[in-house]
Amino acid sequence: MTRTIGVLIFPDFQVLDAAGPIGAFEIAARHAPGAYRLRLLSMQGGEVFSSAGVAMMTQAADDAALDTVLAVGGEGTPAQDLRTLAWLQAAAGRARRTASVCSGAYLLAAAGLLDGRRATTHWNRSADFARRFPKVRLEPDRIFVRDGEVWTSAGITAGIDLALAMIGDDLGEDVARATAQQLVVYHRRPGGQSQFSALVEMGGGGGRFARLLDWMRGRLAEPLGVQRLADEAAMSPRNFARAFAAETGMTPARAVERLRLETARERVEASAEPIDAVARQTGFGDPERMRRAFIRAFGQPPQALRRAARA
Repeated sequence: MTRTIGVLIFPDFQVLDAAGPIGAFEIAARHAPGAYRLRLLSMQGGEVFSSAGVAMMTQAADDAALDTVLAVGGEGTPAQDLRTLAWLQAAAGRARRTASVCSGAYLLAAAGLLDGRRATTHWNRSADFARRFPKVRLEPDRIFVRDGEVWTSAGITAGIDLALAMIGDDLGEDVARATAQQLVVYHRRPGGQSQFSALVEMGGGGGRFARLLDWMRGRLAEPLGVQRLADEAAMSPRNFARAFAAETGMTPARAVERLRLETARERVEASAEPIDAVARQTGFGDPERMRRAFIRAFGQPPQALRRAARA
């Protein structure tokens, strides 16, 4: 069975958003001949220039059946017109699954394909995305999210993670693993893994709450409720919660958990500290609570991540 993957690009697209998944599907088809047929599409057909000035040759988007519709992201994403969105709606209606890489989620959301669904996008666009598309259940700290047969991924290289997950779903984990080895990337990171760099960048980039995030990192073992955080920021709890979410793309509670998870994972993987001690010192309180948080975020409990880090 050959699955046709239609990758939609547009002027000023991000070249790696397209090239990463294309490369993964190409290599998977070497291990499973005939598994995939790739079509690079644009609304007008012909040469399409990326934001890097590098052009790719495309076919004009048409009504041909596609197994998978994949919309990439890039600087040109906001400029897409109603014709593009109408094609996406129609193509998604015919396809088995629909997906996006990075800010390609804007296209799916503008076409109404993410309403009521869980989704993600690049961390740097999360706050803007949440304001524009309040009907989408945005999970801003995920590498990729699958909601039924609609898949979305975070920034740029996360498109490779998404493609590897699709390959595993289609052809089995052995093919996905062999593809990852050929690409010289980790055999796929769990979709729930956090975009750790998001909080690091927001804390270190001079944002409004940069000092507060650094303050939080040094006090993870202590209670960090909204009232205490608001007091530290010299704001009322309501104004603080609203402003913090607008700035960072996540609630204060989610940010606290992200920081705790980041720190706990580093200690679990890099040290021999007892798991219960890590849980206490990073603010989870008990190992069971930390175990549940790890499974939600990483798809694995702490002990499994420690074993994998030492393998």
